Order: sequence, then C-alpha cells, then structure tokens
Amino acid sequence: MRRNSLAVRLFFSASAWVLVILVITGFVLSSVYKNATERAFDRRLNLYLRTLIAEVATPDEPPDRQFQSLGEPLFELPLSGWYWQITRTDSEKADLRASRSLWDKKLPKLEDRGIELSAAGVRVGYVEGPEGQNLRMVERPVDLGADGKFLVGVAGDASEIFDETRSFDYYLGGTFTALGIVLLLTTIFQVRFGLAPLKRISESIADIRSGRAERLEGEFPVEIAPLARETNALIDANREIVERARTHVGNLAHAIKTPLSVIVNEAGAHGADPFAHKVMEQADVMRDQVAHHLERARIAARLTIVGTVTEVAPALEALQRTMEKIHRDRGIVIEIKADPKAKFRGERQDLEEMAGNLVDNACKWASSRVFVDALVERPTEPGASPTLRILVDDDGQGLSAAERAQVSRRGQRLDESKPGSGLGLSIVTDLAALYGGSLALGSAPIGGLRAELVLPGI
Repeated sequence: MRRNSLAVRLFFSASAWVLVILVITGFVLSSVYKNATERAFDRRLNLYLRTLIAEVATPDEPPDRQFQSLGEPLFELPLSGWYWQITRTDSEKADLRASRSLWDKKLPKLEDRGIELSAAGVRVGYVEGPEGQNLRMVERPVDLGADGKFLVGVAGDASEIFDETRSFDYYLGGTFTALGIVLLLTTIFQVRFGLAPLKRISESIADIRSGRAERLEGEFPVEIAPLARETNALIDANREIVERARTHVGNLAHAIKTPLSVIVNEAGAHGADPFAHKVMEQADVMRDQVAHHLERARIAARLTIVGTVTEVAPALEALQRTMEKIHRDRGIVIEIKADPKAKFRGERQDLEEMAGNLVDNACKWASSRVFVDALVERPTEPGASPTLRILVDDDGQGLSAAERAQVSRRGQRLDESKPGSGLGLSIVTDLAALYGGSLALGSAPIGGLRAELVLPGI
C-alpha cells in the first residue's frame, strides 16, 4: 500500500475537494433558486394585494361587482389555500371582508407575529392557515383618511414554493451526482496516467538497484525529465567516485604488499634466527590484516554502485565440488539443498567467499557430514525485500555459547591444530554486514555447529 500512497492521497484529496465544492455549490444554487421562487410568488401575491387595495379605495362599486377583478378562481373555492382578507382597524366594531375560500375562517395577522414592515410598507412571511395549511402571506396597512384604515392581506398555498424547490433539488442532485462521477473518473484518469512517469522512474531505479539496468532510459515528460537527468548524472558521478576509490585501493595494495614481501624474504634468509622467525610471523599477520581490510574496502566500494544478482544454487554446487576435493582425505560428505529460485543481491565472488568460509570451517570440524540449506523468505510487510537464509550445519562436537562468542572475534581460534588464521568467521560477519545481512552461530540439529547467514535476496 505504501507504494501507491502518493496516488491514493492525491486521489482522495482531489475527490474530497470535488465533493466539498459540489455540495457547497448545490446548497448555494438551491438557496438561490428557493429565494427566486419566493420572490416570484411574492410578486403574484403583491399583484393581488394592489388589486384589493384599489378595490378598497373605490367603494362606489356595487357589492355584487366588488373584488371581482382578481381573476383567480381559487379565491372562490372553499379552503383552496388561496385567501384574501380585509380588516378595518380604526373602528371598534370589527368590519371584516374575506374571500369565499376562507369560508368561516380567518387569516392570522403578521403584525401579531412580530414581523416588521419592509421598506415597501408590507409584511411578508409564512403562516398556518385553515386546515393546517402552510401559507405564504403578504399584508399591508392602508390609510384612506376619512374612509378609514384597513389591513389588507393575501395568502397563497406555500406548497407551490416547496414543490418547485424540491423538484429543482432533485434535478440538481441528479445532475451533480452525474457530474461528480464524471469528475471522479477524470481524477482517477489524471492520477493514474499523470503519475505513470513517476512509476516508470521508480521501476527503472529498481532495475538499476537489482543490476538489470545501468541508467534511466526512455523519454519522460518535461516536468519529470530534469529528475531523470539529475538521477543519471548522480549515478555517473557515483560510478566515477567508486572507480577512483578502486584505483586507490589497488595502488595501496601494491604499495603495502611489496614492502611486506621484502620483509618476509629478508627474514626468511635468517630462518634460524628467533628474531627473524618472529618477524615472519608478524608479517603474515600483517598480510592477513591488510588483505582483510582491502577486501572490505573493495566490497564497500562495489556496493555503492549498481548491484548484481547471483544465482545461489549454482554457486553452492560449485562450492560443494571444491570443498569435497579439498577434504577428500577425511571423507566428508557435503549435502546441498538450495531453492532453485534463490538469488543473492550481490556479486557471486562475495557469496562464494562468505559461504566458502562457513563450509570450509564446517568441514574442518565435522565428523563425517556437512549439510547446507539455502532458502528465500518472502516479506510479510508490503514494500520489504525478500531475505536469503543460508544454513550450514556440521555433525562435529559443536561449541558452547561462550566459545561461539569467542570464535566470532577476529583472529580468535579455539584449536591451533586446525589450519587457518582465525579470520574466516570475522570476514563473513563483516561482508554480511556490508550487504545489510548478519551471521549467527547456534546448535545444529545433526549435532554440531550451525552457522546461519542472512543476506538480502530477490
């Protein structure tokens, strides 16, 4: 999951912003449309209101023709949801005229509900009408001087506003849902194909690291091309530094080995002299130490550049044939069990040096049998690399915990009768550490010592 974390974060971030923008835009548009619908409804009510006020201001009309100019049949239909009401407010005796649709009911007053007059001199609001209807009402006080003061109100069924707004919200929701799906698909397309060059660079770097390639090859977008160019420049510069380091290591090896050879030759000419014998002994130690540290420098330099991959089974089989020849006189049987797919992320000569030291050491101490097992353990965590595990067991006497700790130190030997310098296990430990691996000693199931070498696999 970590490999795709950038793409996943970009997708969810973009998706979240898209959804937030769509939701906010939807609320804004719904609110604007509702306000527009209310204004249109209010204009209709105000038209009826002005008509009623004109009727009140011209009381000379015959009663049978008064208030007939509204032109709305719903005012005649009982409890239709459309009502008008005129109340005289300057007389102690209530004078009330209302539409037939009110039947014997009355409209509530907006004035009693605390709604203030607007700049246009009207009150507008929602009220509950007869039969529990939700009404939108416009109310205006009228002063006709000597003819009296009146409160004129017109109310209409507010369900028209709500139904219209709800219908718009449904269409808006469907449209924005389709738009959101399209935007999400577009975002997926952009993230998938927009990050494809970065994925290609990641895969190319993995190929370089595993030894399958030496440089980033191919064409990259203008935005990514500088990254690829600088990466290649870094690889080239690193390779040049390593080559110079290798040259210096070789020069140092020749510079040190030549004086040591002279010292050994001069001391050998006086072999009977105890001092010459001591010089030769220490010169051999110096030669081993120099070889050891030069080898470490060589491996460390090589590990800083492009790595290689080594097949484990062929290397161990070749090592088996060599060791059987070396220890033929002791009749040691070497058994190899290696996973055919096991691979070591490093050079073959380094694997042979580490495994060879361990197998050689096992053959020296084994009674009759040495068993070598090589397997690859797949990682349980995403993004982790496989691990190569090489087990070398012998059926000798084995070592105690204290002895195992002692032989792991450079130059330490438990039995001087066995050939060697005491640097074998130390060299294996150092080389394994340079590759990011480790060496552990324990007890073998077949009775002797077990050496467990852990290295990076593939």
